[in-house]
Amino acid sequence: MAILIFFVAHWYLSLFTQTFFYHRYASHGAFTMSKSWERFFYIFSYITQGSSYMSPRAYAIMHRMHHAYTDTELDPHSPRYSKNVVAMMMRTNKFYMGIYNKTMPVEEKFMKNVPDWPAFDKWALTWKSSIFWSLIYTGYYILFATAWWMYLLIPVHILMGPVHGTIVNWFAHKYGYTNFKMNNTSRNLWPVDILMLGEAYHNNHHKYPSSINFGGVRWHEIDPVYPIIRLLHWLGVIHIKNTSLKRIEVEF
Repeated sequence: MAILIFFVAHWYLSLFTQTFFYHRYASHGAFTMSKSWERFFYIFSYITQGSSYMSPRAYAIMHRMHHAYTDTELDPHSPRYSKNVVAMMMRTNKFYMGIYNKTMPVEEKFMKNVPDWPAFDKWALTWKSSIFWSLIYTGYYILFATAWWMYLLIPVHILMGPVHGTIVNWFAHKYGYTNFKMNNTSRNLWPVDILMLGEAYHNNHHKYPSSINFGGVRWHEIDPVYPIIRLLHWLGVIHIKNTSLKRIEVEF
């Protein structure tokens, strides 16, 4: 039971920071927050992402490129240009590292209003940090695992971020249904997306990238993060740019 609780908690906490902070805030600017709260979510993302922590700045730029160049050779993670899931993950990492190390040319429009905390990322993205978190995951399993097969989940913990990204970027561009006709292969992976906290409503998202609600087009499309965003807005932690349910297009 302890292993199940740990795995589920890590899965959803890591996924929440990815969709809330990296995706909806850093990439699409669906809402704003103070610099203090931004630093808080940097640290919270580091804790929940652990060994798979990514630079929010580099992630945001890369994801904006994905929307601008979907299903083309300039798309950082299109299944169309990768033979398999692993090849796509490696291609995505190549784009990400090029953006983070500033060795890849990036158009100015993609770098507008992205969060950046170089001093924090300098430590958080080291091998020492990754090893530190990997040892924590392994140590927890040594203490609480009751069967050998449970240890097979450790690699998922270590690569939690890429696992989440692969589910959406590979499978949601290959399988599922569409609500909108788009000039790309984006699809909604599941009718009810509890497993990915709304991220799998990919066709909806490509239609309205800056919407705070990834679901809601059909009655069964429930985005679990949407009410949390509204709550944080009510509490004054964030400020939603468009408080109505009207969906707006994104510009960057």
